[in-house]
Amino acid sequence: MKVLVLGSGVIGVTNAWYLAKEGHEVTVVDRQPEAALETSYGNAGMISPGYAMPWAAPGVPIKAMKWMMQDLAPLAIQPKLDSSMYIWMSKMLRNCSEAAYAVNKERMLRIAEYSRDCFVDLRNEIDIDYEQRTGGTLQLFRTQKQLDSAAKDMAILKECDVPFEALDTAGCVKAEPALAYVNEKIVGGLRLPGDETGDCFKFTQSLAKECEALGVKFMFNTSVDALDVEKGDVTGVHTSAGFLTADKYVVAMGSYSPLLLAQIGIKVPVYPIKGYSLTLPIVDESRAPVSTVMDETYKVAVTRFDDRIRVGGTAEITGYDLGLPEKRRASVDHVVDDLFHGGGDLSKAEFWSGLRPMTPDSVPVLGETKYKSLFLNTGHGTLGWTMSLGSSRYVADLMCGREPHISTAGLSVARYS
Repeated sequence: MKVLVLGSGVIGVTNAWYLAKEGHEVTVVDRQPEAALETSYGNAGMISPGYAMPWAAPGVPIKAMKWMMQDLAPLAIQPKLDSSMYIWMSKMLRNCSEAAYAVNKERMLRIAEYSRDCFVDLRNEIDIDYEQRTGGTLQLFRTQKQLDSAAKDMAILKECDVPFEALDTAGCVKAEPALAYVNEKIVGGLRLPGDETGDCFKFTQSLAKECEALGVKFMFNTSVDALDVEKGDVTGVHTSAGFLTADKYVVAMGSYSPLLLAQIGIKVPVYPIKGYSLTLPIVDESRAPVSTVMDETYKVAVTRFDDRIRVGGTAEITGYDLGLPEKRRASVDHVVDDLFHGGGDLSKAEFWSGLRPMTPDSVPVLGETKYKSLFLNTGHGTLGWTMSLGSSRYVADLMCGREPHISTAGLSVARYS
């Protein structure tokens, strides 16, 4: 069949990959001049199935109020005259119960663990270099209260057969030797040995080339303006390059997906949550991380590439603003300097921002819609790369009329109707 994939971030490109492998005629459309130039460009560099947990959790509303009064806060809210912002926030608050958290975490882990297997399969199938490492993620706790609270997550990880290690301070230093310089700041950690790291931009660009080798056509510098609906189904896409038609369509436009879908009566509660990152050159190996360290206090991840450190964090609710105010750099600056002082050169850091497409329950929106030719692959939040291959193989299976390898329960847009 002929397929149009709308969006060339890591989600769109992985979706194109699986469809092209089936022999379908695939065209990817994106407004950017290359693949992965928006949210996939400068993310935290984590492939972290074990860290797949909903943002909406018991206690988060109280934490959020405290964070908003801190200088180095994980969360910032910029009030706007935007009703969708407040509707999204109210829906997120309704997901902050114990019961909702358990259901949402299971759904996230279901996709993320499947995606982990897909990454292994991909590396066995093709030679792809994205500065990958398989050293796991270390969730770092600075207080005993944080360590005690992790018991609930460990219980869910155990229930879902996700391997983990509960570590004391010495165990954290053994996993990340550079932490020996600051061991007095650490009370313990949760290590997820199955997690991986790498450069999502390099991964997506490399996979796009593999897609082209399979015959995928990329239409860059082409805006997607509207979907055309006739006789109860999507019949084409209005773009800056003209009207495009196909047998089936995939919307993989991240935070911009709901703007397109609203025009044809599909309400997807995806809202852009702005994040920031720094990428700095390593100047002292002994003081640099070897994999990923997630600082639970500041919700900032510090990830090792070959000769660079990527630091990603901060959740800012501010609509579609991509500005780079220096005050938002403070948290990510602080964490890398506090934990890995001297490991990288902050004076040469690249400062970047991107919009994470977040749902109120943190579960992506995958699969069928009320239009038989239209499929969704969006709403992955901070875990777009982590869930990318699993989500895209899942959606491709549905498009090809096959039963997916994981349960479909609670993953489609129908859960919001």
